[in-house]
Amino acid sequence: MHKILAEAIAGMIPAKMARNRWRGILRYGIIKAVRLKARRRRDLSEPEVYLSVCAIAKDEGRYFDEWIGWHLSKGVDRFYIYDNGSTDNTRDVLQPYIDSGVVEYRYWPGSRRQIAAYDDCIGRHRLSTRWLAFIDLDEFIVPVKDGSIPSFLKRFEAFPAVEINWLVYGSGGAEKRERGTVMERFKFHSQPGHILNRHVKSIVDPRRVYDMIGCHEAASISGRAADSHGEEIRRNFREREPQQDVIRINHYAVKSFEEFLEKQSKGRASGKRRRLTTGYFAEYDLNDIEER
Repeated sequence: MHKILAEAIAGMIPAKMARNRWRGILRYGIIKAVRLKARRRRDLSEPEVYLSVCAIAKDEGRYFDEWIGWHLSKGVDRFYIYDNGSTDNTRDVLQPYIDSGVVEYRYWPGSRRQIAAYDDCIGRHRLSTRWLAFIDLDEFIVPVKDGSIPSFLKRFEAFPAVEINWLVYGSGGAEKRERGTVMERFKFHSQPGHILNRHVKSIVDPRRVYDMIGCHEAASISGRAADSHGEEIRRNFREREPQQDVIRINHYAVKSFEEFLEKQSKGRASGKRRRLTTGYFAEYDLNDIEER
């Protein structure tokens, strides 16, 4: 009921950016929002780590080693993994990372649980990490002009969040899953300016945001998010041209057709559509440019 009321009230605001921010604030709760702002002014403690990643995943066990290894090599300190009811070897694969303190694992079953997981993560780790990135297991953050993701983020500490564009990778014609890592196997991607690449994922300062508006944006307490060029964002991501020259997110949305069918069978944690369709495969199987 609370979320329905938030949607109804926010829906009356004509400007999309303002509407989305108020949707997040209303979902969070006005009284809680006031308390959070007061708490933020009082608490000056240093975070435990600089950069963490939050992700919700289901039956992605075979992909975790590559995904964690890549992001560790690019400067991520910690991973908060929400397991959306996996029945594969996810827990076994993650156990060494859990034991070492690199991964914090939380079992999080049920349908349409992605945004709830994100909001839970912000609430739990608001003070423990300086930056918190929200991505999926088929997304890899690639710092193009910096040696690491933290080196990029150092320039953005005045902002409550940074929005980073996708670069969608296709199947390359692969029917079956083959040996090798995802990044080794799939080298064909979309045209950088393709409309799907307007989608963004956010890296947020958890002390300066209330919650996530959806999978892509956060509701900031104060100030505006930045794009990857360091400019304040004043238009919704669907209305902006993609930026991939400083940093990007490689989005391996479909992989091989066999892997897409496996993904299709899991359902979706975001709640937008219960199942992916073959139409989704056709839409995201973009192989315009070979990466060299």
